[in-house]
Amino acid sequence: MTYTSIRKQLIDIYNRSHAPEADDLAWLIAETNDRFMSEAPETRPRDEAGLPGGLICLNRELPCVIVPDIHARLDFIISVLLGEDDEGASALDRLCHGEVQILCLGDGMHSEGRASERWNAAAMEYFGHYREHLNMDEEMRESLGVMEMVMLLKNAFPNNFHFLKGNHENITNEDGNGNHPYAKYALEGEMVSRYMEMFYGPGIIDRYYAFEGNLPVLSVGRSFMASHAEPAACYRRDEVIHYRSNPLVVEGLTWTDNDVAEEGSVACMMAEYLGPDASRGFYFGGHRSAVSLYGTRAGGKYIQINSPDRFIIAKIDQLNDINPDENIVEIENSAPRILSEHRG
Repeated sequence: MTYTSIRKQLIDIYNRSHAPEADDLAWLIAETNDRFMSEAPETRPRDEAGLPGGLICLNRELPCVIVPDIHARLDFIISVLLGEDDEGASALDRLCHGEVQILCLGDGMHSEGRASERWNAAAMEYFGHYREHLNMDEEMRESLGVMEMVMLLKNAFPNNFHFLKGNHENITNEDGNGNHPYAKYALEGEMVSRYMEMFYGPGIIDRYYAFEGNLPVLSVGRSFMASHAEPAACYRRDEVIHYRSNPLVVEGLTWTDNDVAEEGSVACMMAEYLGPDASRGFYFGGHRSAVSLYGTRAGGKYIQINSPDRFIIAKIDQLNDINPDENIVEIENSAPRILSEHRG
């Protein structure tokens, strides 16, 4: 696919007034699951069954843009991909030319505080068995729209676009296999699961469940590493690669709350994966919100960059030392300008 065609597809998803059609979504999920199975073993080492494991070995030369929890913010992902940098190029431009890699830290689904009133209204629709569902339609337009964009980018740039599993990647609201049911503003997990059953059906749910199970849970670069959440314990390389048979690894890299990780887990993980670069390296995560631009834990080595109200990313030049004060930035919401230019 060309830059022009991908850009158009992204904008079309953003502008669309409804959630994806079932046939289109089924095809896209199937294509993405096939793409996972063909990822290069040097990028994603295989487990004993020959399946892609839970570890992503990033290109150690390319710059990396780290994108924390998206939570159905279509304007966030559009701004990351199509907003221009100081040289007038977009991240999508650079992806097309093999000049950058993008790492998303998970949690594509479930809008947060900005849509709390919509969740409350959608809960009434849920309790009414979705006889009316306008509010939930809008939530699913955004949530599934973000995941469509993720799949589109993974298929177009399999070596340079990666999306880690977060705790919100749980389409069936499962309690098990490293997952837990989710509820915050309403009964989000159950509401989404029921919506999928009613409007998409078991075939698509099974494919989507497999997609979530195919998502990696840990990524490693030259002097940094990342997972959705702070590691609950020290998970060795072989354990992460074999994550499909180890739900404690999945849970421990996606669900860890502040102040509950084992002492030294971050330092142990960095020593295991970064080796001699651990002393100058950092471990990035999202999951829990940072009070300001970013938060620190584990003696300053674990960096949280998640904000539900701001577009915060980390831009890592792997050939230079990481300085969180310089590498973590807030970008503008450029979606309105991009869409205006597109219409013009």
